[in-house]
Amino acid sequence: QSVACPTLAAALDCRYISARKEERLRIAEFLKGPTDFPNVAKDQIIEDLEASLYSAKVCSYAQGLALIKAASDANGWGVNLSECARLWKGGCIIRAKLLDKIQAAFDNDEDLSNLMADPTFAAELNGKQLSWRRIATLCIASGLPLPAICASLNYFDTFRRENLPANLTQAQRDFFGGHTYERTDKEGVFHTAWTDAHKDIGDINERKQGENVQK
Repeated sequence: QSVACPTLAAALDCRYISARKEERLRIAEFLKGPTDFPNVAKDQIIEDLEASLYSAKVCSYAQGLALIKAASDANGWGVNLSECARLWKGGCIIRAKLLDKIQAAFDNDEDLSNLMADPTFAAELNGKQLSWRRIATLCIASGLPLPAICASLNYFDTFRRENLPANLTQAQRDFFGGHTYERTDKEGVFHTAWTDAHKDIGDINERKQGENVQK
């Protein structure tokens, strides 16, 4: 079972790149960042950073716990995620106050698939997202890497969307291999003659008449 853990992956990637200092110094001679920086209030930055860090932490816990749950379900381990949070508070280097809220979330719903679906955490993330977005925008505009916080924001945005840009993959596959695509406005399987070279593939939808299309 696939489990997306972009914040965890970003943290590891950042550590790997950080370790390659000599290479970074060489490349920095060729790659230049922006020279104009946004004017922002210091107090606002501090407040926004706190909100962004908290939100990213929630997402990192959500991903790690989702990974543990998936492994437990696949192997029949029966891991109790509420108990994990309790044990981490007392016998682990983490020992974060956030674990109290995480434990409560899984006590309230032992089948909780993702921490972001807990009403308390969802409300907090929704309330902090403007600060989160301001920090991401500021760092991008300033040329400052912020891999884990930005990955967490993308994770949040991806989960809150019904439709994702990955739908475009169908169009790309149809273009290079005539693999067809489905549409949101009508039933069926379709092919587009994107160029003259595609016209000999024909109308896939006509050939698929009567077939059941799995949505």
